[in-house]
Amino acid sequence: MPLSNIYNLFKTLETENIILSFKGVVTSDLLSSVLQIMESKLTYMDEAPRTKKKVFNVLVECLQNLYHHIDIDDTEATRNSGLIEAKSALFMIARREESFFIKTGNYLDKADAENLQKRLDSINGMSKDELKSYYQEVLSDGSISAKGTAGLGMIDIARKSGNKLEYEFVEVNEDIRFFCLNVKID
Repeated sequence: MPLSNIYNLFKTLETENIILSFKGVVTSDLLSSVLQIMESKLTYMDEAPRTKKKVFNVLVECLQNLYHHIDIDDTEATRNSGLIEAKSALFMIARREESFFIKTGNYLDKADAENLQKRLDSINGMSKDELKSYYQEVLSDGSISAKGTAGLGMIDIARKSGNKLEYEFVEVNEDIRFFCLNVKID
């Protein structure tokens, strides 16, 4: 990579108003560090307590989703298909005008991507009251996945952000998709 690309990357981050970005393997230590950094940044930016709480809560859910749901096996086969770190993810936090944006990206198996797309379409089709009811229904169901989660993350992100979840699945190869999520918080 030419060194001038570093400047180009910096300018892109500036133009997009990126407050914080990370690309790599998501660990529990990283989650703690990112949350501390964002808490400091939001305080420094003198955000209203309500805004800080919404951004922080949505960020926690987004990061936990990355931590718990990176399903691609990091094997020689995945690395040979062009993936440097199959278990790596990307997240960025941006601020434009009066809104914050939390953007995440991670690899998923094709089948998992198809199931997630159905869930996201369902969530995006619900009103605020329907989301609340659905959240309570899933919570009272009490079923826990093999990953130790109840499947509340995306529902919670939609509820706490107050906006529809913008997403896209990019085909990496016939078996793998890259899941892109953009959450707007007003």
